[in-house]
Amino acid sequence: MASDGTDGGNSCACKGIRRCLTCERFKDKVHIEASETKVVQHFLYTPETRLAVCKDGEGASFPFPGIFLWENFISEEEEKELVSSMDHDLWNLSQSGRRKQDFGPKVNFKKQKVRVADFTGLPALSHKLVLRMQQEPSLVGFQPVEQCNLDYDPQRGSAIDPHLDDSWLWGERLVTVNMLSDTVLTMSLEQGLSELGLAEEIHVAIRLPRRCLVVVYGEARHRWKHAIHREDVHQRRVCSTFRELSEEFLPGGQQAELGAKLLTIALSFKGTPV
Repeated sequence: MASDGTDGGNSCACKGIRRCLTCERFKDKVHIEASETKVVQHFLYTPETRLAVCKDGEGASFPFPGIFLWENFISEEEEKELVSSMDHDLWNLSQSGRRKQDFGPKVNFKKQKVRVADFTGLPALSHKLVLRMQQEPSLVGFQPVEQCNLDYDPQRGSAIDPHLDDSWLWGERLVTVNMLSDTVLTMSLEQGLSELGLAEEIHVAIRLPRRCLVVVYGEARHRWKHAIHREDVHQRRVCSTFRELSEEFLPGGQQAELGAKLLTIALSFKGTPV
């Protein structure tokens, strides 16, 4: 079933405190942003220096490890081909005004169970992207076992709340290709950085140009939460996030056999959304 990038009705998939413009309009859902009532120090990441620089110019800058940015990772022609292929598949409604397509195993993170189910691998067009990624020294040996495509639209109020990705199944490096529009990835640390004398919550804005690739690893992966805020989605944005396996599922790990099976399926590049 193909999708043309529009919503079919007034439905949404928001649960709990999650919200989008659709549920706010049609479900009278009220939610007050916590950031409106607390002090936050804002910094901007500069990829040339790998420093987080205070936006108001008054605070000290500090090294921000764990981010790698590759501008123009894909060409305009590749971007058009990739998004067109996605739009020929079904987009499923997701929380906070997003739509998604999953290419990966079914996972119950609370019970720590993985089910191969209907997983048929990553999509064919991702093969050349993965080979290109692996040419980058920081991505040597990167073997993605899951790909999640997300569709953001300002008309739906699309966003994703601050969160840490799972580290039981997913490994060290999170790799995302940003398409169709520029946006901002916001890293946050609620407790501040006491070692730098920064007691308030800290936000570090990482500008993601259209067609770039961003890798989140190390301290940025495990200590800092990451989010895409509604106000940073100005046009339709599509992204593909690739995840590798944790050590538990790699050779020598307790679930190495399952990990090998998942990788064999993933890297066949014959997948359809599950």
